[in-house]
Amino acid sequence: MSGPDPLAIHPAPAHQRMVFLKNVVTDPKIEIGDYTYYDDPENALLFASRNVLHHYDFLGDKLRIGRFCAIATGARFIMNGANHAMTGFSTYPFNIFGNGWEEGFDIATITAGLRGDTVIGNDVWIGAEAVIMPGVTIGDGAIIGAFSVVTRDVAPYAIVAGNPAVERRRRFEPELVERLLRVAWWNWPVERITKHLAAIRGADIDALERAE
Repeated sequence: MSGPDPLAIHPAPAHQRMVFLKNVVTDPKIEIGDYTYYDDPENALLFASRNVLHHYDFLGDKLRIGRFCAIATGARFIMNGANHAMTGFSTYPFNIFGNGWEEGFDIATITAGLRGDTVIGNDVWIGAEAVIMPGVTIGDGAIIGAFSVVTRDVAPYAIVAGNPAVERRRRFEPELVERLLRVAWWNWPVERITKHLAAIRGADIDALERAE
């Protein structure tokens, strides 16, 4: 046995509320690693349309989510398309209504506020109803508290919570974090991961580093 089928939609058949996102999201602007799952009792299959908001092709930004992430119900990713022009006096999007209001619109007033791709690392736990704002990078092993609004980058293995989310603490000491990032167990072949689950679940970094 080497764990659940990475190509399964519902990797735990008894729990249809859980989906491996890579196998249900087809939008090329959303990249998701193996074994990352979303848990939602009603709309798990609709993650791309319900949880990734204001995503437009012409802006070119992407949502990148790593491997082995756990995303709880209602977590949302706000993309750059949610931004309104802020270079002038009004932020009202006159141009989208047409009928003459599109005349004279300068796309540069929107692109001036672009913040780039949104990047979620590996082994990240995102709590229920958390909101991730455009252009944020969340490091490997981080935890995002439920109902948090993440407006700035999150360090690897940090725990953040609140609105706006602030760092509450680091899960481990800096030296241990460096060693964990070097090990990067999430990049191992699944057979190796399965063989060394005890070390991955445990708290003995020496054992994890010895795992072959």
